[in-house]
Order: sequence, then C-alpha cells, then structure tokens
Amino acid sequence: MKILVVSQYFWPENFRINELVVEWVRRGHQVTVLTGLPNYPEGRVLDDFRADPGKYAVLEGAEIVRVPMLPRGQGRISLVLNYLSYALSASLWGAWKLRGRPFDVIFTFEPSPILVGVPSAFLRWIKGAPQAFWVLDLWPETLRAVGVLRSPRMLAAVGRLVRWVYARCDLILAQSRSFVGDIAHYAPEGRRIAYFPAWADAIFDAGEAAPAAEVPDGKGVFTVMFAGNIGEAQDFPAILDAAERLLARQDIRWVIVGDGRMAGWVREQVEARGLSSRVLMVGRHPLERMPSFFAHADALLLSLRDEAVFSMTIPGKLQSYLAAGMPVLAMLNGEGARIVEDAGAGLICRAGDGAGLAAIVARMAAMDPAERREMGRKGRRFCEQEFDRDRLIDRLDGWLVALTDDARQQGGGR
Repeated sequence: MKILVVSQYFWPENFRINELVVEWVRRGHQVTVLTGLPNYPEGRVLDDFRADPGKYAVLEGAEIVRVPMLPRGQGRISLVLNYLSYALSASLWGAWKLRGRPFDVIFTFEPSPILVGVPSAFLRWIKGAPQAFWVLDLWPETLRAVGVLRSPRMLAAVGRLVRWVYARCDLILAQSRSFVGDIAHYAPEGRRIAYFPAWADAIFDAGEAAPAAEVPDGKGVFTVMFAGNIGEAQDFPAILDAAERLLARQDIRWVIVGDGRMAGWVREQVEARGLSSRVLMVGRHPLERMPSFFAHADALLLSLRDEAVFSMTIPGKLQSYLAAGMPVLAMLNGEGARIVEDAGAGLICRAGDGAGLAAIVARMAAMDPAERREMGRKGRRFCEQEFDRDRLIDRLDGWLVALTDDARQQGGGR
C-alpha cells in the first residue's frame, strides 16, 4: 500500500508512530510522513536538526515531508500557536508538497491536538483516499481536565471541531476501550470505531542493560523511578506529597527521568521541600537509553491526575513498563489501574492520593525481592498477550486493506 501518515510529531521526536512507520516499510509498504519541525518536548527546534535537516529526511526508507511551523515554546499561547501553525501549514504547504502524488490510505496519529485532523481531512478530500484516525487523546475532555480551557462556550466550539474531524474519518481507532463511547458521542452514527491500543517500544524487548552512569549506585535503597513527560496530567504535586511523607525513610529514593512543561516547577519544589537528598532528577535522555535507567529501579511509577478523561486512558508508557518486566506503582483510576490489577503487575492507589502512594511505596519496599520479581514477570506476560506489537499491526494492516478495497470499489483514490 501507499500510505500517507499525517502526524504533527515524528522522528527524531520519540513517539510510537516512528516504530509503526518503520514496521510498515519492513512489510513492503511505501510510506510518506507529513510532519512538522522537531521541537518536542524542549519547545524549540532541535539543534541537531537545525544543523543538518537532510539527515532527518528519510527514516528506514520512509520519506519525511516537513512543513514550517512555530515551536511549542514554554507558555500556553505559544503552544496554541504551535498547534494552529502546524494545522494550517500542513493543510496548505503540505498539500502543495504532495501535489500529484496518489495514496491508497491516510493514517493520522493524534496524541494531541485534534487539530491534526484538519490537514488530514483536507488531504482525504483532495487525494480521494480513505482515512484511519488513531485517537490517543480525547478532546475537548483533556483540555477541560488540565485547565487549558474552562469556558463552556470555547469547549463547545472544540467539541464541534471534533465532530467535524470525526465525520471525515473512515475508521476511528481508540487507544482504550473506554474511549469508544466518548468517540461515538462525537462521531456520525454508524461510523466504524475499533479498539487499537499501543504496544511497548521495541527497545524494551532487549535484554539486561548496564546501569546508567547518571544515577548514583543505590545499593540497599529502594528506588522508585518515573520515566516520561513531566506535565500537568502526571500529577507531580501528589507525587511530591508522597515523597515528602517518606522523607524520613533513608532507604527509599525517587528518580525522575524525563522533561516537560512542569519540570522547572518540580525542581523548585524539590528544593523548597527539602527533598534533594531523596528525589533525583536526571533530565531527558534518548528512548534507547531507558533500559539502562530502568536497571537502577526497583519499581516504576505511573500516575495520572484525578480526572474522568484520564481514568479512560491507557497511559502511553504502561505497555513499556510492563514489557520491562518490573513491578508497577500506579497512582491512577480506571482503565490503566484495571490493567495493572488484571496483570498482577504491581500495587495501585487512587489518582491524586499522595498518602496512598506513600503507603504502597512503603509496602512494596517491604516486600521480598522475589515477590517483586514475580510481579514483573506477570506484567511482561500480560503485555505479550494483550499488547503484542506484531499482532496489533497485523490487525491494523487488515483494516487498512479493507478501507482501500472499499475505496477502489467506490472509485476513490487519485
């Protein structure tokens, strides 16, 4: 198949769409990616890309078509402008760059924002190709949950945009089963919606890695590790509350690997609360190095704020945590908590419950190491059964072939 991928984010930014594109090329598909300039999560275009953009023009045989856009910056206004600029640039400049090129199917990757659906809908119209739209973030619910928008009128306007986007999709893919009902609320009646979860990044299929030099040896200390985006959704106020409650425990430490819009605030709070001896922030590192950081961990921390939309979400890193074969400490509700519980992969407390998190950290620290290892093994087995990459992509390929067959019968594609 000739597949056009529309995604605001792409390599060298770390998202699962990168791995999906590489796998499609490996399977013999011809893949073109329409994306922007890499600036996530730093908020500015990456220095290495600026120095040599040509180095990032092809990924494993997939052509990358980039359009100009404003970087994310650090404030909410700059973030909104970033979203709008990609949507406009990909619709106009992207369509021009792709002129005269036929595609069998369009695949749109939507972790956030929903505005990525604007250029993909436009390209669906001018190319006459069916569109599959992978929803990893629910709008407008997420905007309400993180406080980006509070005006009922503005939220209703975003809801109308969501309806417009979904009406121009031929297949809508939901990253969790809980998403299906919400998507159906906005999608036209009869629109096909399918459950399609993410998988663990391939790097976590590797064997044991040497411990990262950036983290001091923690022999005799129980290490709780958080890896990923440091943002509002991850509820760091509750995490720091738990760390504060366990401050007297010299045998427990917290290691935070990652970066994000709240990283500066977290650093300030660690210092202000006297947590510097117990909480270590080591910054952002490439995905391929994560196993070396996980080698220091006794348990991996997963958290989302106490909001209805987050209880419907399977956190993106949950599959990677399970694939790593390590016990999980989960401070969240709903779908993600259910998976951890069903897998027997760790301990759970309610979202936003700093005291509860402190309690399950202390409980896991007191466990026999063999008991914790068994939790990790259970999590890995569950991941292999429920989130196997090859089986999921096989299923996706089948859906895309069906879309292209239907389009050909109806005379689409140009």
